[in-house]
Amino acid sequence: MDASTMDYAADLEQLFGLTGVTYKYNLSKDELFHEAIANDRGRIAEGGPDDAQKAYPTKLGVDGPLVYYTDPTCTGRPVKDTFGVAWPELEEKVWWKPDFQKFPVEGYQRLLKDVVAHLNERKASLYVKEVYCGHDARYATPYRFVGEYATHASFAHNMFPKNIKGVEDEASKRWTMLNVPSFRCDPEIHGSNSDRAVIIDLKNRIGLVVGRSDYCGVVKKTMFTVMNYQLPEMGEMSMHCSANVGKGGDGAILFGLSGTGKTTLSADPDRKLIGDDEHAWTSDGIINYEDGCYAKLIDLDKADEPVIAAALSMKGTIIENVPALPGKTMEECHPDDLDLFDKSVTENTRFSYPLTCNPNVQDGAQGPHPETIVLLTADAFGVLPPVSILDKEQVMYHFTSGFTAKLAGTEVGITEPKAAFSACFGAPFMAQKPGVYAELLAAKMEKHNARCILLNTGWSGGAYGEGKRMSLTYTRALLDAAFAGDLDNVETELHPLFNLAMPKSCPGVPDDILNPKNTWADKAAYDAAAEKLRDMFHKNFADKNLGELGIKPVM
Repeated sequence: MDASTMDYAADLEQLFGLTGVTYKYNLSKDELFHEAIANDRGRIAEGGPDDAQKAYPTKLGVDGPLVYYTDPTCTGRPVKDTFGVAWPELEEKVWWKPDFQKFPVEGYQRLLKDVVAHLNERKASLYVKEVYCGHDARYATPYRFVGEYATHASFAHNMFPKNIKGVEDEASKRWTMLNVPSFRCDPEIHGSNSDRAVIIDLKNRIGLVVGRSDYCGVVKKTMFTVMNYQLPEMGEMSMHCSANVGKGGDGAILFGLSGTGKTTLSADPDRKLIGDDEHAWTSDGIINYEDGCYAKLIDLDKADEPVIAAALSMKGTIIENVPALPGKTMEECHPDDLDLFDKSVTENTRFSYPLTCNPNVQDGAQGPHPETIVLLTADAFGVLPPVSILDKEQVMYHFTSGFTAKLAGTEVGITEPKAAFSACFGAPFMAQKPGVYAELLAAKMEKHNARCILLNTGWSGGAYGEGKRMSLTYTRALLDAAFAGDLDNVETELHPLFNLAMPKSCPGVPDDILNPKNTWADKAAYDAAAEKLRDMFHKNFADKNLGELGIKPVM
């Protein structure tokens, strides 16, 4: 531990002006577990989300996981309340958008001052956790979490590496998150959109989280946005993807938004997991930013996802916003008594667990250059093929288009699947402009001769509500075939509207589902739905000015 870490209290006084507070520094997972039970306050009890009389989180069994409930208005990322500080010297470089808006400098400075005064006056007790974002010392960013909830500190412990050796100039690279759910913003005074805000200060390396923003995912996605800004500055590719390695040493990365299958498909018993969500592709290969996984739990099939199912009972894990089965109270619950199909709190039920819960993790959470690139999409229209083989120009088109369905609950206000285009399959977190990432991906794929497929984990036989979700068994078979190179020279047919090469056969998959039109009873309805989606791609291409990035319209 370097001297600046040892002097954390002095650092925090200098950085923020925190003088009247006390700290609980770098507590163990066991200590944080008991602190959360004793001191944190969730927002749900047996009476439903509006019953805030009981103190949660709670534990399941003697040594079970921690169960945590967020504010009922924040069961996903608060995208309308997520900002970057609009420092003049950074304004032209940052990619500003509705889910990463400009926050006025004066309002931010006033807000930060008021938050610190609030903590000092309350003589607040804050949890401090020292972690890193990234496993490779050359790229790892020291990350100091400072917050009111032990649950959030425990989440940081689960999700990020600890004790990375060899990081140079730690103090100058360190990012600090100040997480204060008890403070409420005043939009008229501070310039916020509501009484909550998640603000990233790229100039001073600060993440400020205040108000009803206690969704655990904020603790990790804030740092992901930071890394997406920093890594391109070093000439490296930052990615919203999962990654794993086959027995033959073949690496793979899977791009996709939340709910498209990154976590599920990367947890493959025949491949070693590098990570499930956030990575860098550097000159040496793939690096996981994290040390944990943050999986969706809604409708979890324990037979299909044995790794996640086994981790549900492990001590030190965190289950978020999952109710108990009818007739059970949280106090008497065993993990098997949680209702994984109950959407009454949110569809975005979540589960945080360390990478070590997975019995098949790649050493060091790092891997080789990928041989296979997978672009995941969950097509709510039910018209895209289950798998398509992409050429170089199609890769750039679909990467910068980033089509998927925004699944219910992953963001505040989304209650049913909705078609969306998210550049780089993670636009909200991409702090630089999409062309930066597209150019990096193209260069690395060409240098390392990587293949690419578009894998649809969405609907077949009809749109959402009429068709059925793609069989996970078939999706895994298609993915395995791509990894093995079985799709490299397979006979294909061209989709007439999307111009996508569709394999005519694949081991373990019925031939007739590979062309999506075959699965629709009403062929005319399929054509109409496909034309509608094609037109949406065209509109997105024009609206986002993708042609100006050098992207060619391939459909």
